[in-house]
Amino acid sequence: MSGTMSFAVGLVAVVVFALLAPALQLTARARAWSFGPVTLLAIAAVVSHGLGVTLGIFVVPQFQYWDAASIFGFCVMAYVFAFGAVYKSVSLDILLGLVDRPGRRAPLSEIAETQVPGLFQGRIGNLVDGGLVEPVGSHFVATAAGRTMAGHVGRLRRAFGIGDTSLYDFSD
Repeated sequence: MSGTMSFAVGLVAVVVFALLAPALQLTARARAWSFGPVTLLAIAAVVSHGLGVTLGIFVVPQFQYWDAASIFGFCVMAYVFAFGAVYKSVSLDILLGLVDRPGRRAPLSEIAETQVPGLFQGRIGNLVDGGLVEPVGSHFVATAAGRTMAGHVGRLRRAFGIGDTSLYDFSD
């Protein structure tokens, strides 16, 4: 019985996370906090997990931490994967831009010339703000932190079997 109650505590913590994460995102935008969205997700996860464990310790006799943590971890990871799939997706921004247009269509040249540059300027802005690249004249140069990050990413891509391929392979 304490195992079932421990799973229930994990689910309660998931509900707290699912309410807290978007609330933090909205608050951060409204108050212009400097925390990034991923950092806010991490804060929501730590706070909701801590509240869940505290609830379990005080409410469930013989609280089974790993039962609660397993359901919490699975659900939070599913949330994070879904968040990551839609967060700053260039493809989805293009799709949303098409849906908002009259006739729900636009020529490729118009998308490439008007919408895509803004999306990529936002991305380069993130890299500059993050200290990974810096503008030098009319070019951008990777900083020492950027080169270090690129090295880490390259190793992770190889470890995951991704190599140096790209989702944007236009060779066909």
